[in-house]
Amino acid sequence: MASPRTLALILAAGSGSRAGGRRPKQFATVAGKPMLVHAVESLGRHPAIHGVVLVAAPERLAQVRALLGDVTLVEGGATRRESVAAGLAALPQGTERVLVHDAARPFVPYAVIDRVIAALDDHDGATPVLAVADTLVRGDESMLGDVVPRAGLHRVQTPQGFRLAALRAAHAAWPEGDEATDDTQMVRRLGGGVALVQGDPMLEKVTYPEDFAAAESRVSWESRSASGFDVHRLEAGEELWLGGVLIPHDKGLSGHSDADVALHALTDALLGTIAAGDIGTHFPPSDPQWRGAASDQFLAHAAKLIADKGGRIDFVDLTIICEAPKIGPHRAAMVARIGEILNLPADRISLKATTTERLGFTGRGEGIATQAMATISLPRTPR
Repeated sequence: MASPRTLALILAAGSGSRAGGRRPKQFATVAGKPMLVHAVESLGRHPAIHGVVLVAAPERLAQVRALLGDVTLVEGGATRRESVAAGLAALPQGTERVLVHDAARPFVPYAVIDRVIAALDDHDGATPVLAVADTLVRGDESMLGDVVPRAGLHRVQTPQGFRLAALRAAHAAWPEGDEATDDTQMVRRLGGGVALVQGDPMLEKVTYPEDFAAAESRVSWESRSASGFDVHRLEAGEELWLGGVLIPHDKGLSGHSDADVALHALTDALLGTIAAGDIGTHFPPSDPQWRGAASDQFLAHAAKLIADKGGRIDFVDLTIICEAPKIGPHRAAMVARIGEILNLPADRISLKATTTERLGFTGRGEGIATQAMATISLPRTPR
């Protein structure tokens, strides 16, 4: 039997003012990506979720569209309740269940989604919770009051799941102007049962400026390394570009682009770290638009692909293999140019040169080869 059609409704229309900054917190970067992007990816990739609808402030719709592409967007309201109602109205026909989630909780473990969805088999709603571990007390701003028993108390998280009919009925019956803290209270007031399922510390909400560092600390990073290698022929009448620098020489490298063998090898190394093919995949030599093109744009493209995945480049290493020209006098300029393209400091760029003792094509001065290594880090968010 097919599973009930389930969609995720992500709320990103709030001002996020308590987090400080000039933009709503859901657009702030955590682990290399805006928080709302993490939330959309976490929920949208779960096999039991059939689509995502995101609610954003009217003035932010274009920004969200640029970040997320073809995700379904809905204009939010002045309150959380109005934003949820707008999202519910936009859900496609045939939707049976909906998971309502705050974009300020960027990391959504698959196990929590599984538990919420499973609970909807027997309940109108379900919410992940964490037990309250700290001692709770009453008090004013300066004086301690009575201890509040914590037995039976829970901290509520999202995504909260609902049978769509029950949530729509709760919204329709809710008194206009009365605001609930979340949708579970609305369903309960109408008599619906809401199950508690085990939450996860990864779902902690980012609310205040100090919460961003805590969110970053919850992310583990995966280190990846890959190599690149390239060769180009030396010919008279060509310019010699190496490491993004034009070098005076009686010969230059021949190729479809500017034939910068150092940047080509490094581009392949970076593409390899994210299993994105090679330079020819992205810039085929059969395409006339790349004839004579500067290779720095190839390297910048590879770096952007890594950044788009939330990754960071940690270190690069190049070895240029040739008899001539001498690389030493140009090393500093090459390191500076590569650092400019990749936004890396010089101490994260190693550039060396060697010869083959006059053996082989490089030894005969017929060409130049470069081997490169790149190490990056990618965020490993929970599933």
